[in-house]
Formats: sequence, C-alpha cells, structure tokens
Amino acid sequence: MADEISANPAPLDGSSGEGTRISHKFPARGVPVITGVNRVGLLALYMKEVRRFLKVQTQTVWAPAVTTLLFLVIFTVALGRGGREVLGVPFASFVAPGLIVMGMMQNAFANSSFSLLSGKIQGTIIDLLMPPLSPGELMGGIIAAAVTRAIAVGGAVAIAMALWPGVSLSVEHLWAVIWFGLMGAILLALLGLATSIWSEKFDHNAAITNFVIAPLSLLSGTFYVLDNLAPAFQAISRANPFFYVISGFRYGFLGQSDIGTDAQVIAAAAGLAALNAAIAVLVYLVLRSGWKLKS
Repeated sequence: MADEISANPAPLDGSSGEGTRISHKFPARGVPVITGVNRVGLLALYMKEVRRFLKVQTQTVWAPAVTTLLFLVIFTVALGRGGREVLGVPFASFVAPGLIVMGMMQNAFANSSFSLLSGKIQGTIIDLLMPPLSPGELMGGIIAAAVTRAIAVGGAVAIAMALWPGVSLSVEHLWAVIWFGLMGAILLALLGLATSIWSEKFDHNAAITNFVIAPLSLLSGTFYVLDNLAPAFQAISRANPFFYVISGFRYGFLGQSDIGTDAQVIAAAAGLAALNAAIAVLVYLVLRSGWKLKS
C-alpha cells in the first residue's frame, strides 16, 4: 500500500497542479492507530450497557426497589414490634442501610453477569470482542455500567425508605456511605463479570445467584448483629466480605456497627479495596486470555 496518496489528481489541462497536491500519511501495517486509552470506545460501551438496563428500568431499577422495601416492611412488622432497638436505634433504622446496600450489590452482580453471557448465547459476542477495545477497557466499561445501575437502585431504595414511617437515614459518616457502597458494588460487579465469562447458559448464572450471592447477602448481618450468633457462626460471618460491606455502610448512617472500633472500620475499608484489586487482576487476566469467549 502506498504511503502517500494524492487527494487531487493532475488537472486535465496539462498543468502540473502543484500547490493543490495533498499527501496523507498512513501508519505502517501492525502499528496501532489508537494509542493510550480508547476513550470514545470506552464511553460507547458504557453508554450501551447503561441504555440496555434503562430500556427496561421498571424491571432493573424500580422492581428491585419495591422488593427491597417489602423486606423492610416484613421484617419491621415481624421483628420491630414493641419499639425494639438495635445498636441504640429503632429496628427499622438499623435494617434500612443494610437493605439499601444489599440491593445495590445484587443489582451490580445482575447487570455485569448478563453482559457477556447474553452475547455468548445470542451469538453476538463478536460485537464486544471485535471493536478496538483492550481487555481492561472492556472490563472497565462493563463494571462502570454495573456500578451505575447499583447507584440508581440504591437511590431509589433510599428515597422509598426515607418516606417510610419510623425510618431515619441521617448520615453520620459520609465517607463510609460512599466508600462501602462503591466497594460493595464493584465487588459484585467483578464477581458478576467473572460469572458471565464462566457461564455457558442462563442456568449457570442463576446457580451462582441462588447458591452463592443470595446466601452471602442474607447471612451477612443485614437483619441482625453478630452478638446474637454463637462464636463459631460469628467467625464464619467475619470471613464473609459482604458482612464488612453491609456493616461499614451501616456505620456511615448510624455512626456504629458490629465491625468494631473506628480503626477496625477503616481497616475493613482498606481490606475491601485490596480484595477488589486482587479480584480485578484475576478477572482481567481471564478476560485477556479469551477463555470461554474466543474458543
């Protein structure tokens, strides 16, 4: 292929046409045209994923908000009678933050676990693999969209619960609300992307959701404090990363949690960041290898 082409051919009147000749340089074969981060492609992927769940927002945003609100109603009626207090606050105010972040985490997982799986099943996975996006950019776009959905669901749930009688959502530590909310959403988004890579059909995805994500969410201290458990079960709960997300998020609203002291809460925040970084590296390596995607 010629390195230079003429934008204007020689004129028909026989003149040389000098001064109108424009040369365009083309890179050699194998030299990438896009260097650094493909911001346009990354933004396009992010918008595609966001628009995908917004097209069915009744199912992806508002339905989870209603379901989570029903949890609040049921457990408040069943366990919050007689002015019961937990950690010095009414039971409804105790359980509300945990339900908010639990809804965020579950929907972050649902969004990212569907992205690649739907392409594999429908035969459109090539639309994600062929564009000039690196594995890191592909992972970043999917994770960012999942976190966006988590924030949307969390906002909808928080608004609904703030209007519910007996619930107080006053914030004591804003940094903890933001940090633990984002760490929980990113953690589940990464796990969802890993599930999407591994799964070959929707049954595989549903199995992880029902037998891994749901039990870890419900047995993470959302509806109780660890002091109510036997020592063996307290140790098991403290090995569950979901416990630190939910208790840390609750700490942001109530100013206290069953993680422990303020220093222990900060240590838990750092531990979640390290865990997310480790999982992100593993997911990136699997995505770059093309396992179950390109074979």
